[in-house]
Amino acid sequence: MQKLTDIGENLVNNIASRYALSHDAVVHMLIAVNNGGGSMAQFNCPELGGSGQWMRGGMTMVGDMFNNGLKNTVDNLCNELANILANNQVFPIIPAGTPGSSQWWPSNLGNPFSSGAQNNTRYAIFPNRLAVELNGQVSVYDTLDHHIGGVSQQQGSNNSLTFNSQWGTISVSSLPLISGQAMPPAVQVNFAEQNTPPAFVPAAADIIEVAAINSTPQYATKQTLEIIEKLAQLRDLGALTDDEFNIKKTDLLNRI
Repeated sequence: MQKLTDIGENLVNNIASRYALSHDAVVHMLIAVNNGGGSMAQFNCPELGGSGQWMRGGMTMVGDMFNNGLKNTVDNLCNELANILANNQVFPIIPAGTPGSSQWWPSNLGNPFSSGAQNNTRYAIFPNRLAVELNGQVSVYDTLDHHIGGVSQQQGSNNSLTFNSQWGTISVSSLPLISGQAMPPAVQVNFAEQNTPPAFVPAAADIIEVAAINSTPQYATKQTLEIIEKLAQLRDLGALTDDEFNIKKTDLLNRI
């Protein structure tokens, strides 16, 4: 469990009492919000309905997707945790370039142009380099000629990662390893047939691709609604126009 400062412990205990959650559940959500830079979080907390996603000022998704009370609880909790992170030192200061630091990648890589996190995995994308932290172990890969548009975590216990580039969906394990421990090979998964969404929130192009490349004539209702929710989130962020959203929504609903 992530260590907290004395201030952090007091704040977590106070929130746990007010929200009727365990200390560990609040810490889990605090880490998720922190990994999302205080503006988003991907989490898997049994006390809050399992897997879910939160974006500040945007859409909140929980395992029980029609439970508006739970969504409001998650939204209020994450907003409060984001404010706490912005105004308090809740985690001990860890030197940059070491595991557990907010700048966990090797310092010689500089600043990433994109980064993300989910559960025990974090990634950061640099020119010609991809850094991945898994359970505190940092690995750096040569991205060759790939232009990475999003990294996602496969469901299951093998912790395999894939990314999207101009050449399609690629396994991180196929890249040349520069330092650290190699990722396990990715298992081919048809996300449209899964009962749960990918662990990371994909980039805008990735979500559209999930909806577009599915070769099955019909979608299950639950998966269709989940995709529409994500598309609506992208529309609210300005990544999609209203017309693009409506066209895709109509196409998806016609496939149910």
